[in-house]
Amino acid sequence: MPVADLVLPCRDEGPALEALLPRIPSEFAVIVVDNGSRDATAEVAARLGATVVHESVPGYGAAVHAGLLAATHDYVAFMDGDGSFDPDELLVLLDDVTSGRADVAVGRRRPVSRRVWPWHARLGNALIVAWLRRRIAMTAHDIAPMRVARRQALLDLGVEDRRFGYPVELLQKLTIAGWRVSERDVTYHPRAEGTRSKVSGSVKGTLRTARDFWKVLS
Repeated sequence: MPVADLVLPCRDEGPALEALLPRIPSEFAVIVVDNGSRDATAEVAARLGATVVHESVPGYGAAVHAGLLAATHDYVAFMDGDGSFDPDELLVLLDDVTSGRADVAVGRRRPVSRRVWPWHARLGNALIVAWLRRRIAMTAHDIAPMRVARRQALLDLGVEDRRFGYPVELLQKLTIAGWRVSERDVTYHPRAEGTRSKVSGSVKGTLRTARDFWKVLS
């Protein structure tokens, strides 16, 4: 029986879900949040046994929050639905939280090749992380692309951003709140064929995301 929910915020990730969903460990009940897809994301997710939630408000934070509200287990995990992460690596993060060793467990991306993480996206991430580490002594080295925590604790934290600034606001608030953070290396693979990143797929996308990040920090 699942012990946690896994929220996958998705927009046009149908090709990725075909290969990803069968690989999700049985410890997780999958919630796919369809954030305005124009492909068969919702149909693929439903066919492969995931709970599908439709969120009409565009934005990563909106999709994540919709999934959090739909979750029913005490623990909830989050991961991109583009096939770039190994879902088995969520198990270590889950164990860090369920065992009581940490209040939140997050992943630190380790790309399998330089091409996986374009320079503009890597630079933007590094600048934000460095700023947070210096300003509030955040311990993490990445913006938590994979993470696990208690559902109610996340709701109580009150993250308000509904765009790409969501993970930055999350890390900022949980650090200030004194949460114990466990950070684990996670493998970062190329996206599934037939999908395109809304963030790192172009310099324009990275700049738009950076703008959302800095709005949260200002």
